[in-house]
Amino acid sequence: MKYILLIITVIIFCVPGFSQDAEGSKDHPLFNRMEGYRIANFKEHEFDVYKDFRDEKGKKMTIEGRYYYYNYLLKKGMKVPSGPQVLRNYMNAVKNAGGTVIYEEGCCHVYLKLEKNNKVTWVRVMAYREPKSYQVWIIEKEEMKQEIVVNSKAMLDNLNSQGHMAIYGIYFDSDKSEVKPESDPALEEISKLLSENPSLSLYVVGHTDNVGDLEYNRNLSRVRAEAVVDKLVSKYNISKERMAAEGVGPLAPVSTNDTDEGKALNRRVEIIKK
Repeated sequence: MKYILLIITVIIFCVPGFSQDAEGSKDHPLFNRMEGYRIANFKEHEFDVYKDFRDEKGKKMTIEGRYYYYNYLLKKGMKVPSGPQVLRNYMNAVKNAGGTVIYEEGCCHVYLKLEKNNKVTWVRVMAYREPKSYQVWIIEKEEMKQEIVVNSKAMLDNLNSQGHMAIYGIYFDSDKSEVKPESDPALEEISKLLSENPSLSLYVVGHTDNVGDLEYNRNLSRVRAEAVVDKLVSKYNISKERMAAEGVGPLAPVSTNDTDEGKALNRRVEIIKK
């Protein structure tokens, strides 16, 4: 009997698969794992459709993008954490990176979102009360980068015919107001517009989607507009007296806020003819 128990012990602790990660698996770059766990199951798809995410109201929503699935299994002899402990670790990690908690479902599920570097990452974590295993789903959605920028002539035509023009191609990190270097092509065209039309003056108006507090978003949109004006002054030598920065937050949408695509259209900077 002792001999049989010894063989079983050797199998459990020495045979690959009982204590090692699943073949070809590795942690996602955003997260390490809870202490004492191994990857028992792992999937990665370059593109997939995930239909079991939740929005802010707990309703199902579909997300498309690069797909990761992890099933973490507690190694033998390791201390079992509580389910809320697992969930809070992931929630804090995402919030510390500038992300948000979208929805908590009881004590077992949490849905998270992180927007950074023009990429949206959705995270679902499931951990029961005493989780000897827990699961993580990660879907990465790349936001479309606006590579074609409307030129200064088209801007002028729109200002003369409509009085305003939405400028896509001015980029900020989530919840940040610093203008990113990728914005230079759009800023160059605005500077050309003003240089070629010395009598023209503009309102530069920031807009956001409807996620978050109204006053916070109004302030964020205003300081982003101010950052655009400052960049046009400091880098392109445009007189500050010809521009006025304003922010209206989510109060003037051009599309629905019920989809990611609509929210992306609502997050914009507009120029308005004075």
